[in-house]
Amino acid sequence: MLHAMLLSAPCWAWVGFHLLVFLMLALDLGVFNRRVHAPSIRESALWSAVWIALSLAFNAVVFHFKGSVAGAEWFTGYVLEKSLSVDNLFVFVMLFGVFKVETRHQHRILYWGILGALVMRAAMILAGTALLNRFEWMMYIFGAFLVYTGIKMFFVEDSPTDPRDSRLVKWLQRVLPFDPGGGHQHFLVKKEGRHYLTPMLLVLLVVEATDLLFAVDSIPAVLAVTRDPFIVYTSNIFAILGLRSLYFLLARMMDRFHRLKLGLAVILSFVGVKMCLDHWLHIPIYLSLLFIGAVLAGCIIASLAQGPKTSDNS
Repeated sequence: MLHAMLLSAPCWAWVGFHLLVFLMLALDLGVFNRRVHAPSIRESALWSAVWIALSLAFNAVVFHFKGSVAGAEWFTGYVLEKSLSVDNLFVFVMLFGVFKVETRHQHRILYWGILGALVMRAAMILAGTALLNRFEWMMYIFGAFLVYTGIKMFFVEDSPTDPRDSRLVKWLQRVLPFDPGGGHQHFLVKKEGRHYLTPMLLVLLVVEATDLLFAVDSIPAVLAVTRDPFIVYTSNIFAILGLRSLYFLLARMMDRFHRLKLGLAVILSFVGVKMCLDHWLHIPIYLSLLFIGAVLAGCIIASLAQGPKTSDNS
């Protein structure tokens, strides 16, 4: 696995990427967001622009050092992961509402959630690329899974469920000392010499579990674009790094993008079919990017034209 990583990019590229990521995360929480507060729309838009600008700058570096095809693959993977991650935001809105997490505390939960996602995504991406490079037939398994997920997303309407009733939450509350009144200021509280799990840590664990479930769909989708570990990993990480700022920017108007889920279903099905037929029918990366962009743009325009989703207007 380490050999495959070094073949995809030199050691200095891997080290430089992680230094950049951790530097930006340290500046984010340690300097600009040390004070617990609810990010304004202006602040969220600024940070979203910063992450997008950094992503495009890194994409330019990939174009320069690895060529135009690799650069196009990186951008396609970034757009694909970014669009699929938007589905995560709908779940986050629901989670924070159910657990009654104030807006000023949501930033820290999402921050630590993204740090956990970095580790999980790295492990899953490296394992996925290793499997595909070692067992060629795994591409058909991944492709079929994406098609199944896309079809299910298209035809099956999600029914709202209370995450407090999930097996994970009940299990955590049963096996770990839990203080329901611990609030969302700290992950642990100490009472009578004993540490207790707080609702804040409970929500963080649910966020991590949710991201893990979404990664099962999104990572195979990016692997359908390229098997280069460096491109898959860095594009994936840059996409989720800006997710927190995007959440605060879009949280108040999530109901306006109710057609986006249909577009994501079409995209997942498309990349799944592409993955299965790639041996016989190779679709150029630029056509894939054009298709994904057209589907996303069409769904966003359709959602905005129809207006917010209501009980009578779906």
